[in-house]
Amino acid sequence: MAMAAQAKNPFTWVEIYVDDMSRAQKFYETLLQIKLSEMPMPEGLGEMQMLCFPFEENGMNTSGALVKMENMGPGAGGTLVYFASEDCSIEEGRAEAAGGKVLQPKMSLGEHGFCSILMDTEGNTIGLHSMN
Repeated sequence: MAMAAQAKNPFTWVEIYVDDMSRAQKFYETLLQIKLSEMPMPEGLGEMQMLCFPFEENGMNTSGALVKMENMGPGAGGTLVYFASEDCSIEEGRAEAAGGKVLQPKMSLGEHGFCSILMDTEGNTIGLHSMN
């Protein structure tokens, strides 16, 4: 059987569903020390609000948004999104002051680095990943 060519990263977009947009915005901006930007919604999508995470236009990065919309709510037990970090203990240290909870403090993944697992203000479980 022939080996497939090295595939590029298939991830392109992540949506984190929220109930309270301003509360979630404050949490993520405080935790990650970033600025979220409002994303205009196309007509016909109904009542929907999105705040976009920073990204490079035409870059090779994955981005996403906080999303508030009917019939799509936050909660634990679904998809787990990991945010890249220089040292996940730094953001982990901001979690509770930002209104979240630390579910799993920084732990070693061996040669794959380290991770922390948090709960945001909306009840979503999120991860932090770093090599240090």
